[in-house]
Amino acid sequence: MCAHYDPQIDPARLHTHFGVNDPPLGLKPSLWPGYLGPFIRRHEFSDVGDDAVPFRELMVGLFGLVPHWSKDATIARRTYNARSETVHEKPSYRDAWRLARHCIIPAEAIYEPDWRAGKAIPTRITRADGEPLGIAGLWAAWKSPAGELTHSFTMLTINANSHPFMRQFHKPDDEKRTVVILNKEDYDAWLQAPAAESRDFLHQFPADNLRAEQPQPSLL
Repeated sequence: MCAHYDPQIDPARLHTHFGVNDPPLGLKPSLWPGYLGPFIRRHEFSDVGDDAVPFRELMVGLFGLVPHWSKDATIARRTYNARSETVHEKPSYRDAWRLARHCIIPAEAIYEPDWRAGKAIPTRITRADGEPLGIAGLWAAWKSPAGELTHSFTMLTINANSHPFMRQFHKPDDEKRTVVILNKEDYDAWLQAPAAESRDFLHQFPADNLRAEQPQPSLL
């Protein structure tokens, strides 16, 4: 499960790797559930036939899905990861899944705890090839009691017990999980896929294209 990540907010990298422009200003470089972060969805007017409308749209939303029925946005602190095995039936996610509200969460790195030394060591995980991570997610729109519209998103996760790299993280007796990292060539297909095809994209990312960095101990 991923509760901490560094979003991709660099304008040049967002344009080069995700094909989106006009990144939002003032976003934090490291995010936890309930923080505002960027996500990419299929533009809501991409079907109108206007060449001036881009296919991908860069949005800002809460890290943690806020379903339409929620009374407030604090639920985002608990809905930042959606288990792919149960996403279709859990009340917080099932509408976004049924409506195929797919999104891509652009990230520079994710963080997971490495317990192999007997205690949790926060570990920064990036792509070994230097490209940003395009994480598969779901998005939602929520209207507050005051009538304000808030967007939000969650990361989809899959089992990683057999993954040579991601199985190193989390407590020894816990199930190993990983976010779904999409291949770049699948970005548009994921954004426009119907719900019936959503699970076709939920695969493990190659272990040899992931790299881990741990904080260096302070010098005495």
